[in-house]
Amino acid sequence: MASLPKKMNPFSRINNDTGFATNSTDTGGRFLNKDGSYNLVKVGMPFRKRFSMFHDMLNLPTWKFIVVIFLFYIIINIIFTFIYFVLGPSQFDGLIPGNDWKIFRELLYFSTQTITTVGYGHVSPVGDGVNVVAAIEALTGFLSLAIATGLIYGRFSKPKSYLIFSDDALISPFKNGTALMFRFAGYKDMHSLTDLEVRVNTGLYLVENGKADYKYFTLDLERTKVESMAMSWTVVHPIDEKSPFYGFTEEDMKNADAEIYVSLRGFDDVFSNYVQQRTSYTYNEILFSRKFIPMFRESDDGRTTILELHKLNIHKAV
Repeated sequence: MASLPKKMNPFSRINNDTGFATNSTDTGGRFLNKDGSYNLVKVGMPFRKRFSMFHDMLNLPTWKFIVVIFLFYIIINIIFTFIYFVLGPSQFDGLIPGNDWKIFRELLYFSTQTITTVGYGHVSPVGDGVNVVAAIEALTGFLSLAIATGLIYGRFSKPKSYLIFSDDALISPFKNGTALMFRFAGYKDMHSLTDLEVRVNTGLYLVENGKADYKYFTLDLERTKVESMAMSWTVVHPIDEKSPFYGFTEEDMKNADAEIYVSLRGFDDVFSNYVQQRTSYTYNEILFSRKFIPMFRESDDGRTTILELHKLNIHKAV
């Protein structure tokens, strides 16, 4: 087995198969974030080419999505209100006389009614200029509503695994030796995955033939697939002679800058589609001589199994 370099620079490593360049020597931090996203920022290309409104809006956090929709509604109405104000209040019928602010406010209300096609009728355009602008605003409202509806539907219908992983991976007793273990569970009621498959890989910075390289390994698992997962699943990688972690201590994990990459894929009956999820564990999230406590029990009447999700991350010393 390759030996470990001492006093290495963890940011000077060569990566072979994790999706980063094979000749990269300045990668920083973990490769894969806990939520499954890549720890990567792309630069060197104009923002307009890197930006994708559809994908970004689908993946924005819910609160940011709501803020963007609200800001767009406010800004577009202010723009049209300003155009109406410049064209002149004389092109409108029903405006209540007053100072500029009062007129601007009335035109803002008219804009919100036009863009949503409500049209209360208190204020109406009479000039050709404002009628053209109002027609354009009404069309803009139709298109905006269609886009917003599509985005909202896309966010609701987007397949999602609804899985939570344990915060840490553990080196625990297993049969006559030890094993690397982590576990996960579905957290939605009446939600389970079928045909679920897991793949686990690791990246280690090792010295081989006097040269330090970042090596990539596929970890053998006790079980890689289950037909149905209604409860939790503890994924087990036996640490034997075939394991890249064979003989590793906690210090070795740190020196090798170990990171474990987890990829899950399963079929969801609700979405009628395959869903997938990724996560990772770095060396400081791999704990030695610990084991998970059971997270399910029998109900008091003995008729139901209770899965205690709050125990997902609870483990004890061995």
